[in-house]
Order: sequence, then structure tokens, then C-alpha cells
Amino acid sequence: MPTMGASKGTVTGAAGGETAKGENTQLTRCAETLGTLGVEEDQAAPWYAQLRSHNLGSTVPVLRLMIQQSNCFVIVERSVAGMSMMTQERALQQSGEMRGGSNFGKGQMVAADYSMRPSIQFAQKGTGGVGGLLGGFGLVGAAAGVVAGGLKSNEAATTLLLIDNRSGVQISAAEGSAKNYDFNVAGGLFGGGLGGGAGAYSNTPEGKIITAAFADSFNQMVEALKNYKAQTVRGGLGTGGRLGVDGGTTPASQETKAAPASKPAPKKK
Repeated sequence: MPTMGASKGTVTGAAGGETAKGENTQLTRCAETLGTLGVEEDQAAPWYAQLRSHNLGSTVPVLRLMIQQSNCFVIVERSVAGMSMMTQERALQQSGEMRGGSNFGKGQMVAADYSMRPSIQFAQKGTGGVGGLLGGFGLVGAAAGVVAGGLKSNEAATTLLLIDNRSGVQISAAEGSAKNYDFNVAGGLFGGGLGGGAGAYSNTPEGKIITAAFADSFNQMVEALKNYKAQTVRGGLGTGGRLGVDGGTTPASQETKAAPASKPAPKKK
């Protein structure tokens, strides 16, 4: 018989509201939430195709669990599948098929204050370190070469970007990494995965190391946000910046104009 809960990864347990159960004690928690957050990965990026080729699914479910357990953000649904289901429920209500009092009227969805974008970078087996950037914003997942006697080190580095949805301003960026060892792992990138979907992130060497790297990224981001101070530009953001050019119309450009030459003092008679 299988043993429930026998396979534990870096991100484990559950979350319900601000309550976490069975979470990793190394996950940084926030005393208060910082806003609402939608998580979306770039599925057109080369790193995502690499995940799929090794039977690893979307990183979003693992990230959403980790973020809710931290109590740093309230997660809102923004995935294509999730939004489709919500739209379907509203269509049923509008058709008159739902029971009275279902309360699916307009004006109830919560806005996402921020967006988080993960990314991963891969290196091929035997490089001894992180290889070339394949895509995304620099989130890294890399497999090192054989160390000795079939012992192989797996390394991953990941980056998370936090964007303010109203202004489009990047609030935070964080890079994290993780490393472990396993025996006799053959194949290409990470030696090939076992299983697929979110479960593979808790029961495969490559999934576990990527998850650990994301957790490290998130912990570092939270520590930076705890001391957050907004960046400011004199004159306001988006008004042209401080790097003016001669002849330009922005405030900084106007400051580059030479002051008019002063008139010479009149000669004394």
C-alpha cells in the first residue's frame, strides 16, 4: 500500500486563507499581506518547452501554494483554464439555469494588484555549471555534470519578477538557487523526468531542485520587500526621466539649455 505524505518536496503541505498546514519551516512568512497577486508564466519561452519535454508541468500550482502559505500575497485566479470556468458559471447564471440566490452578478471579481512572472534557465549535462540563457527573464535551472562514480549534482537557479499592474512598474526581482546530488541519473537535461504535472515537482530530482530554487528566490524577494521603499524620479515617473537631451521637450531636456549670457556691466564714465 502507498504511504500518504511519504514524498515531500521543498514546497509541501496546504494553505487555507492565511493559515498554512505542513509548510516548509524555511519558507519566509509575512505578518500582513501586501496585496493581491496573479501568477503567470511565459509558456512560449524555450525554458517552458524544456520542462514539458522532461515531463514537468506548469510551475504555477507550486508557486501559488508557496505564496499563499507565506501570507505575503492574496492569490487571484488569472489562468486561461480558471478564467474559462468562471466565465462558464456566469454564462449559466445569465441563461437562467442557476438556482435563485446564486449571486453571480457583476462587480464581484477582485483586481490583481501585482503580477508575478517566473522563468528558468537550463544548462546541458556535463557543462559543470550554468549554461547559456535560453529564454524568459533569467530564471535558471541547470544540471551539472557527473562528479564521480555515477554521482551527479543537480543545480538550479530561478528568477521571479514582481510587476505593479496599474503602472507597469517592476516592484521587485529576485534570483535564487539550489543544489542536490543523486546517483546514476542518465539522459540529457536533468537526466529525464518521471511522471508529469505538478506532482513531478515533489517526486523527481529535477522537479525538487527547481522548486527549491523558486523557494529561495521567493524568500529573498520577501526579505527585500519587507524593507521596500519606492523608487522615485524627480518630476514623476514616466515624464521623461533625468537623462535629458539637447533640444528635447522633457523637463530634464529643458534643463540642458544654456542659460542666456549675462550682459556686460556698463563702463564707468
